[in-house]
Amino acid sequence: MNVESSDKVAVLGLGIIGSRVGLRLTDAGWRVACWNRTPKGLAGEAATPEEAVTGAAAIAIYLKDAPALREVIARIEALLQPEQIVLNHSTVDLVTTQWLERICLARGCRFLDAPFTGSKVAAGNGQLVYYIGGDPVVAGELESFLSVTSKTRLYCGPVGAATVIKLATNLLSACTVQAMAESLAITTRHGVPAECLIRAVAQNFSGSPLAAMKFPTMVAGNFETHFSLSNMCKDSRYMLALAEAAGVQTPAIEAVSCRMGELCAAGLGELDYSVLAKPYLA
Repeated sequence: MNVESSDKVAVLGLGIIGSRVGLRLTDAGWRVACWNRTPKGLAGEAATPEEAVTGAAAIAIYLKDAPALREVIARIEALLQPEQIVLNHSTVDLVTTQWLERICLARGCRFLDAPFTGSKVAAGNGQLVYYIGGDPVVAGELESFLSVTSKTRLYCGPVGAATVIKLATNLLSACTVQAMAESLAITTRHGVPAECLIRAVAQNFSGSPLAAMKFPTMVAGNFETHFSLSNMCKDSRYMLALAEAAGVQTPAIEAVSCRMGELCAAGLGELDYSVLAKPYLA
């Protein structure tokens, strides 16, 4: 049975992405109950996660990390019902994804592993991309729901596959932005204008939407948060756990993870992860 806008849906976690998802769903006419540990004053905001999920056909989770997810699931687990669908959009480790699937199976409800790519602008414009792991039939039932906040739903395979894909793509983004920061520092300290590097990269195979987005803000020292350094640092630890489990050596993300940890410890964690460039700025 498809989830329709007349059904109650719950959104747990109202950070940069979850808050915008909730607003888009509400504006599109969906009956949304949302919750955040720190109240945001949004329409349909519940006082507790228990209140938000009671009677919800779909429960969409946008929490910060695995500990937050486990804490909230412990609160709502006894309320999960067989007719409900739980979607985890939080980026967490594979072990936690598999743990949540087992809880849903035990409660008789259905589960999708559904992390996303896209920052706050994409979320606000309904242009996220969801990576989907789980039963494709369940994903089909949620098509009208997910299409409100996304431009694409990419099916990856069984539960866990989407988590792996999300972490693999974040590995690329983290290492790329660190490389961009280093190339920018080398370029400018040799007296070559940053704008020349930006133009050169745009015409080079190394060019990408990520480079086009981040280079100008890095040059300007504008680290307004689209995806925080603390979140990317957290994800890098999940990437390293995946690598260790697979017996894969990953010197690049190990080095970048260490660098991000140092900058988080220096108080830069809540800025955009392009703040990797800040130590090089004059």
